[in-house]
Amino acid sequence: MGVFLGPAGLPMAAEGKTVDGIRKVRELELNAMELEFVRQVYMNEKTAEEIGQVAKENEVRLSVHAPYYINLCSKDAKVIKESKERILKSLLIGEIAGADAVAVHAAYYSGLTPEQAYDKLKENILEILDKMKSKGLKHIKFGLETMGRSSQFGSLDEIIKLCKDVRSKRLVPYIDWGHLFVRGKGRIDYREVFDKLKILKLDHINSHFEGVGKNKKGEFVDVHTPINSHPPFEPLAKEILKRKVDVTIISESPILEIDSLKMKKIFEKLGNL
Repeated sequence: MGVFLGPAGLPMAAEGKTVDGIRKVRELELNAMELEFVRQVYMNEKTAEEIGQVAKENEVRLSVHAPYYINLCSKDAKVIKESKERILKSLLIGEIAGADAVAVHAAYYSGLTPEQAYDKLKENILEILDKMKSKGLKHIKFGLETMGRSSQFGSLDEIIKLCKDVRSKRLVPYIDWGHLFVRGKGRIDYREVFDKLKILKLDHINSHFEGVGKNKKGEFVDVHTPINSHPPFEPLAKEILKRKVDVTIISESPILEIDSLKMKKIFEKLGNL
């Protein structure tokens, strides 16, 4: 097994370019970092090659987050077209950089029933997978992120079903533990999550972790906070060690590497890392 921990984007303590962030991750004795393309894929192929080399030299495992403005179930054909382009560009740059997976917020239900959204999303993802093949992308994976909001496609069951039905090693779940906690209305059973994932026979699990906040009604919502007990991290670490899971856990906490280091200390306390 291997546990890979690091921040979503450059560490707060880093100054300069992405390569400096990777070196800072290594200096902090962390071993993962996610490249954040929040609004657009700003990186060109030459830069991606340089970043990939620096990551390899520093033994930092890279992943990518595709831009947030993506909706493969939109009623607007232009939005779907541009969403596909953003995903494919993220996958291409990720492949060149040597990243293992791209996290994608794939779709909103957009007035469709969950069943209709599933069918539309599946059709569009199959097209993207075909284009990945035609472009020669052989290593990077399309990661369907689990989502916290009920308006978004992305329950754990939906994503596992889609990955199973598509039957491509290039399509995988990208687990966001905080999102699952929100979608579960303040409840998460880590054992149940790993049990459900077994059917996909994954050799590695990419994931995000962060604390989440509450709204004025006292309901848990998808607002990221520093790691706290919502959701609790130590039970997840225990389950990972018990099952010997190969996993990346990217900190999407507002305090990034500080919480990555907190996660690392918890693993060390449990006798690992």
